[in-house]
Amino acid sequence: MSPRFQLSDLRVPVIQAPMAGTATPHLAAEVGRAGGLGSLGLGASNAAQAAAMMAETRERLGSGRYGVNLFCHRPAQADAAREAGWLDYLAPEFHRFDAEPPARIEEIYRSFVEDDDMLRAVLAAQPALVSFHFGLPSAERIAALRDGGAVLAATATSRAEALAIREAGLDLIVAQGYEAGGHRGIFDPDGADERLPTQALLSELLDLGLPVIAAGGIMEGADAARHLAAGAAAVQMGTAFVACPESAANDAYRNRLAGAKSGDTVMTRVISGRPARGLANRLTALGEAAEAPTLPDYPITYDAAKRLHAVAGGSDYAAQWAGAEAPRVRPIPAADLVALLEREIQAHFPGLGACQKGR
Repeated sequence: MSPRFQLSDLRVPVIQAPMAGTATPHLAAEVGRAGGLGSLGLGASNAAQAAAMMAETRERLGSGRYGVNLFCHRPAQADAAREAGWLDYLAPEFHRFDAEPPARIEEIYRSFVEDDDMLRAVLAAQPALVSFHFGLPSAERIAALRDGGAVLAATATSRAEALAIREAGLDLIVAQGYEAGGHRGIFDPDGADERLPTQALLSELLDLGLPVIAAGGIMEGADAARHLAAGAAAVQMGTAFVACPESAANDAYRNRLAGAKSGDTVMTRVISGRPARGLANRLTALGEAAEAPTLPDYPITYDAAKRLHAVAGGSDYAAQWAGAEAPRVRPIPAADLVALLEREIQAHFPGLGACQKGR
């Protein structure tokens, strides 16, 4: 089946980042109706939850022109000693709220690489774009999604990962710069990380023969126009949409974003077990301490953080993902933000229309 969607179909070359747990069907639909491409992050959902979100998005949007993102991490390897050590380290934090740490923590999110139910749910929903994060699924899963008519993309943080994406036969590369908020898409979280900013990474990938989507540090149309002029086929923006009323961000998250200053975000593994950029807090500081023990695997570490946040509330232990340019967030409705971005991009890149037709 031929793909149902092309980036050149977008009136505004802006993709709202999937942001598992924060992106909603309402947000994705509003972005799509305004001329961009809305997305859902399915990495924190089971197949039934994902199916419900995709169905709501289609109903709100009136079509399947939206994207979904799937986490393709190595399934967690349980290690009782590491998990117990981490819970012991966090015990005083639980005690601050008259709570006891859990007896055990578990793999709360299933990787798409072994989730047949999620594959069936996505095939049934037929979203226009399917993207992968943390790596790639099997050739068989890729073939099944392609046969379903989806355009396929994956996140790369390096040229080597982009080459693997091309070799797997995908259609698009998402170039995630080090300044991007949320989970870093690096395939091997224990391997070397060049920590390339978006502009440098984009320039390294443009000769690979696939359209490249720039992601990281993009908050305004001028940022987007700079990457589009440099050769990006589109941009992906996450933090810019967190403050929109249609996102699932709670008041504590929104308030911290509204007051964010330069340098307030950190790249940390302590919340989930994989590198991710978010607003610094008490938990990220605990993870940086010299006495901090070795973390359990992702997403087992995430289970501990979520349980601690559940008893504490607020922001001290929360996963408030945000990019390095968070201070420039603009809290307006999603459709208004896309319209504003369209005007700003046109002002800084007047040749956009003709350029898009050629991509």
